[in-house]
Amino acid sequence: MRSCRRVFCVLLLIGVGTECSQARAVPPYTQHENIVYSEVHGVALVLDVFVPTGAKNGIGIVDIASGAWYSDRGKINDHKKAQMYDIFGAKGYTVFAVRPGSVTKFCVPEMMTHIKIGIRWVKDRARQYEIDPDRLGLTGASAGGHLACLAAVTPDEAANGKPSTRVKATAVFFPPTDFLVYGPLPLDLKSPYTRRLALPIGAPELDDDEMKEKLIQISPARLVTEKAPPFLLIHGDLDFMVPLQQSQVMLDALKKANVPAELIVKKGGGHPWPTIHEEVKVLADWFDRQLITPAAANKTP
Repeated sequence: MRSCRRVFCVLLLIGVGTECSQARAVPPYTQHENIVYSEVHGVALVLDVFVPTGAKNGIGIVDIASGAWYSDRGKINDHKKAQMYDIFGAKGYTVFAVRPGSVTKFCVPEMMTHIKIGIRWVKDRARQYEIDPDRLGLTGASAGGHLACLAAVTPDEAANGKPSTRVKATAVFFPPTDFLVYGPLPLDLKSPYTRRLALPIGAPELDDDEMKEKLIQISPARLVTEKAPPFLLIHGDLDFMVPLQQSQVMLDALKKANVPAELIVKKGGGHPWPTIHEEVKVLADWFDRQLITPAAANKTP
């Protein structure tokens, strides 16, 4: 009898432990995948929404899911590995992971059009998702960081009943920001990849001056105005894919325009680094300071 009781107790403890382990594994958000926010030439543009399972703080974050200017689902999974959605969800943020299309089909100006459509889609549904459309945050990493920077400094104004694409604050990881001077050397204007970023498929050949102008149009560090939102940039000093110089020139441009801006340099950080979730927490805390106020915390959008 005693041995049976012992076996029962052991099984009970195993069951309780398993349930606790499963409970800990449940993320602090519910993920809604592949929501169509627009279409281009009959091709759907999609986003994922990460809705907090706990208390919401009334704030939305637009996350540009792109790496090397590809926006396949793997980029969202990369952000999951960095604990981005866990950290934001635990804080009560609703995150909209916008996929703007990949460089195989679209150039950067076309991706920018898609992102701005996505931002407007989010604002139009602010009541549905219980967020304040006037206090959106914008984030991204690498190519997603570049696109987030570009969207933040080149907003479209409200027109024809459509809301503006302005955001309240932007925080990014290791973004390319200047395609005329990339690290110690200028980019090759004749490079097929450089051309693909700047020009749509089928565009005519351009001379060097024309190509430089196209690259300026996709270089956020060269397009900053005093109307840009506050910025946080986080970059590793051992990043051999996107030089630290790219965040430094963006910081300089923002400060020259008197825009509040900060650069955090991760010592030994590459592209990315194993403990990047620690910096994601820093980024989320920065959004708290920029987007949440005592009055806003009690506001129901």
